[in-house]
Amino acid sequence: MNIFEALRLSHDTQRALATQILDTQGDSAERVRLFRELKHELAAHAAAEERWFYSPLIDFDETQAQSRHGMAEHHEMDKLVDELNQMEMSSSGWIAHFRKLHHKVFHHLEDEEHAIFQLAGKVLTEKQKTALALSYEEEFAKLRLGEMPTSSAES
Repeated sequence: MNIFEALRLSHDTQRALATQILDTQGDSAERVRLFRELKHELAAHAAAEERWFYSPLIDFDETQAQSRHGMAEHHEMDKLVDELNQMEMSSSGWIAHFRKLHHKVFHHLEDEEHAIFQLAGKVLTEKQKTALALSYEEEFAKLRLGEMPTSSAES
């Protein structure tokens, strides 16, 4: 598996969870569970992705700006999640605000898969793509099990 395949697995999970949340109502147990899962997935993915995908890409002129943009979008999603955490899940404002997060997640994943992945594919060797996938998957698995994210993802 290469880094792009590894990242897409989490992308698929993020899309599925975000879409399922739109089908929930009020402060239901299902919405609470799905949102908790999405928050955890987003945080674990962002921390591991920033370390094992974006950080190596910053070293290349061709991918530096896109890497910084991708990390900035992670922080925008973090802010939207924080705002949602402060809102009553049963309010109509919550789902309206969640739609902003849903849009940002889908936009971000689309950017990565259709622009950044292609650029990264040109600068990384096959060996690097495989090694980064292994490192990403190892850290992502730890983070999904509940270990604290690295400090770079918390800022």
